[in-house]
Amino acid sequence: MDKVVIGFIGTGVMGKSMAGHLLNAGYPVVVFSRTKEKAQDLLDKGAVWASSPKEVATQAKVIITMVGYPADVEEIYLGTNGLIANALPHTYLIDMTTSTPTLAVKIAEAAIAKDIYAIDAPVSGGDIGAKEGRLSIMVGGSDKAFKAVEPILKHLGANIVHQGAAGAGQHTKMCNQIAIASNMIGVCEAIVYAEKAGLDTNKVLQSISTGAAGSWSLSNLAPRMTSGDFNPGFYIKHFIKDMKIALEEADAMRMDTPGLTLSKNLYTKLAAAGEENSGTQALYKYWER
Repeated sequence: MDKVVIGFIGTGVMGKSMAGHLLNAGYPVVVFSRTKEKAQDLLDKGAVWASSPKEVATQAKVIITMVGYPADVEEIYLGTNGLIANALPHTYLIDMTTSTPTLAVKIAEAAIAKDIYAIDAPVSGGDIGAKEGRLSIMVGGSDKAFKAVEPILKHLGANIVHQGAAGAGQHTKMCNQIAIASNMIGVCEAIVYAEKAGLDTNKVLQSISTGAAGSWSLSNLAPRMTSGDFNPGFYIKHFIKDMKIALEEADAMRMDTPGLTLSKNLYTKLAAAGEENSGTQALYKYWER
């Protein structure tokens, strides 16, 4: 895997930074995005443009995808002009999109039939983690494939754990999103309570973010709320997608998820009010409304 050509599909809020780390590490990188302008900074730094996933597949030994929705993943991987139909044998495919465990298994099985290795490796850490190369990466797939691509993943994340067979990475990401969903409600309520009590929210955060209430969202997103910064590190529309997947998976396991259900309902109301392209910290606006 030393300096193999890496294909990167999806150069949005997080993908752009991730592909940049690979360029900085000296890997030749071929990129594709539905909007070429989003990849321009990478092209200026030496990445090569591909006009389609098929073109990426013919050039790269390792291909990473970081796109929006499961439907995008399915088209990119399983479509006629997709990766599995056009990649060379022994290519490694790494989907870092948050998608469904079922689709991850489907992709892995299709890949095996073509002598291709596919792993699901969704991430957590948002735009900050992507920029700093400190993402948490949850991997599902064969042990052989994981060990082969682990050196590449180390350029993108600081906490990389092989969770099990295909789909295990996506299941783990659902655990992550379930924990965040309820936590975000608590973070917002705490900030609004502090404001209504006439407290200095910065001092409140100084006290509670390092105690038992501490969380990534409290330390990183609460300050954005108080400063009025609702730009997306992670889009509300994508979080709703993730929560929908988690609810469907929980329902299939006959599991009740009251916290997750409440969070999805609140975020859905915000999206309907025009906040779907805001960051998840914009849940704070629910109390303004």
